[in-house]
Amino acid sequence: MEQSSPAGLAARHVLSLDFTATRGAFTLEVAAALPARGITGVFGRSGAGKSTLIDVVAGVTRPQRGHVLLDDTVFVDVDTGRWLPIERRRIGYVFQDAKLFPHLRVQANLRYGLQ
Repeated sequence: MEQSSPAGLAARHVLSLDFTATRGAFTLEVAAALPARGITGVFGRSGAGKSTLIDVVAGVTRPQRGHVLLDDTVFVDVDTGRWLPIERRRIGYVFQDAKLFPHLRVQANLRYGLQ
């Protein structure tokens, strides 16, 4: 039985990002393909767009242009109007500030992590 190398595995599982997201006067433009396995770090100075990037991938923020794909799963595609709701993306996210999902009641927010 042939085993896949880590490089081969990463090549098959890709997070494809090509979007523009605006928050106030700030605009973030991203064009990248990242391995969807393992650990990827995002770092930069305050205001560089780290939270905006993660918010778009997680589904907290909608971009104005572009798409986010995980392999063949479309998280968002502005051109076709496709949008996968945050609760269906299966992405763990710990907010830096206390936040609730506005579309859920308090009890549903508390139970969200159990899913």
